[in-house]
Amino acid sequence: MPPDPAHRPPYRRPVAARIAVALLAVSPFTGCAAPPERELPAPVVPSTPAVTLPPPTSPPVLPVTPTLPPTSALPSPTVAAVAEACAGRPSADRVIGLLRGNVLPRDVSVRAVDGPLCADGWQYTVLSVSGHEELQAVSRGEPGALRLVTAGTDVCSIEVKAVAPPAIRTLACDTGAGLPPGA
Repeated sequence: MPPDPAHRPPYRRPVAARIAVALLAVSPFTGCAAPPERELPAPVVPSTPAVTLPPPTSPPVLPVTPTLPPTSALPSPTVAAVAEACAGRPSADRVIGLLRGNVLPRDVSVRAVDGPLCADGWQYTVLSVSGHEELQAVSRGEPGALRLVTAGTDVCSIEVKAVAPPAIRTLACDTGAGLPPGA
């Protein structure tokens, strides 16, 4: 038979539990102080004695370096910073011929307003199309093998952004939301 509650021995926590409770009670008061201040010694700078050199007995010998020609005399690849008039190579009619039948109907009246302007084998042309908005065209290649890159009111295509010379890219992309230069 189980002992009655009046005669039961009092509950005692195991020793390990009593130690843990004691450590938890004491721990907030230990290890929280700031570390002691330490003074570091001042750095020691070694002194160096003054060195005097004897006067030179002959002029110093300098290494011989090859003389380079001026940079303007050196051939270098150029990237056109400004597009220039193509001087008929290609002609405006040749650029318009690229657009007829594909982009433009054959019976519409078209004339070049600006260009073709050339830079590094690329061309930029602004065309007036009767009854329509001005049209921009970007082409590339030699006049006999001209290829249309893009045409429309906004010719800042991925190919123009990635491959076109800076002068053509500026005309096609930086002239203000598809507007021709000077508009």
